[in-house]
Amino acid sequence: MNKNLYVDIHVLQNVPPSCVNRDDTGSPKMAVYGGTPRARVSSQAWKRVIREDFKRLFPEGELGKRTKHIVELVKNAVLQERTDLSPEKAEKLAITALTNAGLKIKDAEKGTDALFFISASQVQALARLVIDDEKDKKAYKEALKENPSVDMIMFGRMAASDPSLNYDATVQVAHSISTHIVHNEYDYFTAVDDCSRDDNAGAGHLGTVEFNSAVLYRYATVNVRELANFTGEKAARATRNFVESFVYTMPTGKENTFANRTLPSDIYITLRQDQPVNLCGAFEKAVPAGTEGYIDASEKAFAKYTKDLYRQYGNAPVLSFGSGKSMELLNEEGLDVPAYSVPDLLDALENALVKKLEDEK
Repeated sequence: MNKNLYVDIHVLQNVPPSCVNRDDTGSPKMAVYGGTPRARVSSQAWKRVIREDFKRLFPEGELGKRTKHIVELVKNAVLQERTDLSPEKAEKLAITALTNAGLKIKDAEKGTDALFFISASQVQALARLVIDDEKDKKAYKEALKENPSVDMIMFGRMAASDPSLNYDATVQVAHSISTHIVHNEYDYFTAVDDCSRDDNAGAGHLGTVEFNSAVLYRYATVNVRELANFTGEKAARATRNFVESFVYTMPTGKENTFANRTLPSDIYITLRQDQPVNLCGAFEKAVPAGTEGYIDASEKAFAKYTKDLYRQYGNAPVLSFGSGKSMELLNEEGLDVPAYSVPDLLDALENALVKKLEDEK
């Protein structure tokens, strides 16, 4: 019997004044943790930019689209197969195909009630069925269940109208929180009208933007064994690509205003065969403010908490490696954590997963 295999990714990242993820009032998202206010970036915000970055790392045919406008996707696939059909006829066929598959379609323009994740292969399969005038609705439903895209397998699919079409996510992404107390600040700004008259010294526009800065603890985990059930030998490369995107991306909110793109200071990756372990408890007690900044103190708190937790539960990972100063501190705490450059770290992860998956067949 195959054992569990999880990849946990822990990141410490310094983010300067920014507003990468706003709430409904335009303020940077916050959370109370350990009884103190912390900066927060939602998992949804980071997953969105990761999925966008996947376009750089995966072939187009291996990715899906999450949209209400699935009628348009199937219609275009029908027209590719049958260039003799009118757009109106292709649209009717697309609605028929999706309805037969069990989806509720309002109309061609509005599509489904909620966003629906569909792979390129599923779109093509539905188009072929309806072109061939297949009458069996089970065939359409199977077409919508088979050949999921890699991002669908990673992030899941929920179809409220038909739970049999659901896919459980093989990737979990935590909300990122600051390792320390954060209070939002306000930037009062003015904009000058380039074409104003010389006798008008006033601003053309003024306003305020709320922002904060923080050292974030970020965490995600990949169920590699479940991912491999769908992707087979591609699971190692898919996991590597996810980790690469998780490390290099950042939500794009107000990026033109703040130019806040940074890269992580520390990356700690573990392979586990028991369960995923989020190490956010290292920062339940907020890292104190001081003139030395927050990175060094966050690294020390992270290394000590990690060592103490592993000692308490006796559940150190089967393999770990990383990049950054935290690896030195973890080694000083008695943990064997090789340190790599980030490109070499990604290679080491992929190679380790290939070996694990091969050994456990």
